[in-house]
Amino acid sequence: MTYECLQQYWWFLVSLLGALLVFLLFVQGANSMIFTLGQTEQERRLIINSTGRKWEFTFTTLVTFGGAFFASFPLFYCTSFGGAYWLWMVILFSFVLQVVSYEFQHKMGNLLGTRAFQCFLVLNGFVGPTLLGGAVATFFNGSNFLVKKDNLVEGIAQPIISGWANASHGLDALLDPWNLVLGVAVFFLARVLGVLYIMNNVDDEPVCRRCRKSLPYAAVPFLLLFVAFLVRTLLKDGYAYDPATGVVFMEPFKYASNLIALWYLPVLLLLGVAWVLYGIARTLLCQEYVRGIWPVGIGVVLTVLALLLDAGLNNTCFYPSNADLQSSLSIANACSSEFTLRTMAWVSLLIPFVVGYIFYAWRMVDRHGLTREDVADDEAY
Repeated sequence: MTYECLQQYWWFLVSLLGALLVFLLFVQGANSMIFTLGQTEQERRLIINSTGRKWEFTFTTLVTFGGAFFASFPLFYCTSFGGAYWLWMVILFSFVLQVVSYEFQHKMGNLLGTRAFQCFLVLNGFVGPTLLGGAVATFFNGSNFLVKKDNLVEGIAQPIISGWANASHGLDALLDPWNLVLGVAVFFLARVLGVLYIMNNVDDEPVCRRCRKSLPYAAVPFLLLFVAFLVRTLLKDGYAYDPATGVVFMEPFKYASNLIALWYLPVLLLLGVAWVLYGIARTLLCQEYVRGIWPVGIGVVLTVLALLLDAGLNNTCFYPSNADLQSSLSIANACSSEFTLRTMAWVSLLIPFVVGYIFYAWRMVDRHGLTREDVADDEAY
């Protein structure tokens, strides 16, 4: 594989991890509706124990997503995670709060009370998906950072390659309304996935009935916001660069042009949207159907994968700078060395075995639907 192919290969892997992370946000989506779907303490405990079986997958994927970025595109890692640290610290704190809430809500000596920790889970359900969606939106709308690689050769004792252009350190992303549009869209998507997951995983008629009633109130806002963001993105100018010189420039309809130039992107996007619509529609129209999480989940992975590939391939800057256009990051100028990418490519061959283990563990945990008796008899959150 050439150096360019290795860059594209690792951008694909990072994009796939990001797509899987969005799907796994069903944990946060279900937790945001604990008090809506669970009217009694026993019903709320059913929901919490259902998501409690899967929160490790979401948290591990989030950490792996960041680790993959660090190894393959270190300049992005130090620019975004190091510069926009307030945004990422809020996201990580909400996920840590989630872990603590699962483990301590029913411990003896709990001074805050069970309800306080359940409220923390709801908080993570709101904050996590919304801010993650807003952070991903900056791949298309840009962020305020500066990159000065010349500092490495100017004899500075402690050279700083990249830095944020203002004191907000990432929180300014929330001032862009289109970042918020995608952030709120991801939040409602997480709720869609959450109610579909609970319907498939919990064997309790009152809870599943409320899930079915709640589905339209999450699906309609998600679809409206996502379509608005997608249309605006395809019609806006995009951040392109000349592969020969590395000069960054604005190109009209860049992201739409990428869909035309790379035939597999519109295929992934259309298939993903079709699967999402099919899963939601069938769940709403067929009262006996409870497996909507799977077509919708597959559709979400395909759609997010297509969008992230669109943001980084075909000479596109996947992390544009609004403070200095030439500081924008691409898979060509932000990646690791060829030796590093090639070595990690061999390690990545273990990924199918990891996926196989996750599939096996998932099946063993979900051999049957969770019931009230399971929560009463087994070790439970």
